[in-house]
Amino acid sequence: MNNIERRDLGLAYLSDEAVMEEQKVCRRILQKLNTVDRSDFELIEKTVKELLGKSEGAFINPPFFCDYGKHIEVGKNFFANYNCTIIDVAKVKIGDNCQFAPNVSIYTAGHPIHPDSRNSFYEYGDKVTIGDNVWIGGNTVILPGVTIGSNIVIGAGSVVSKDVPEWVVAVGNPCRVIKEITEADRKYYYKDREFDEEVWEIIKPCRE
Repeated sequence: MNNIERRDLGLAYLSDEAVMEEQKVCRRILQKLNTVDRSDFELIEKTVKELLGKSEGAFINPPFFCDYGKHIEVGKNFFANYNCTIIDVAKVKIGDNCQFAPNVSIYTAGHPIHPDSRNSFYEYGDKVTIGDNVWIGGNTVILPGVTIGSNIVIGAGSVVSKDVPEWVVAVGNPCRVIKEITEADRKYYYKDREFDEEVWEIIKPCRE
């Protein structure tokens, strides 16, 4: 079994020449994305589509960093702000209408904890799954093997090392649930600040 096959099966593998050749393809596209005119939104969107493959309305504010690109699957209307890093050794699946604030990092890669095993250069990947309608706050780190449910907010600066259920706000290091999201939250845009009538008339039909 070669190392690409081992990697894709979630087994310990080596980043050999064949693995690095796959990364070279990604890095060439990233070079285009990360040096593009930042005001050329159409070219950015086109390059993101080239990097990720299938996507609908995905937009990433460069700079952006990943290992392969092809291991990242995003749903409709994905947005990542500046300095997003996704180490996609394993699959990263992101649902519809997800938003990442600046400096969000997703790590699927890991290394053995014993120094002798780690110095063998064998590593591994474990997939990360994120549901629909998720907002990830700035400087959040999501660790290998984590599943994040739909309709949630992860607060800024969190380290997500365990699964997070649906319809909650979670924050901290380690990330933990601090509240459920309910119908009562709909009328607020920030803490205790309610939408004004002009905006509320636009938002109201969304629930009908």
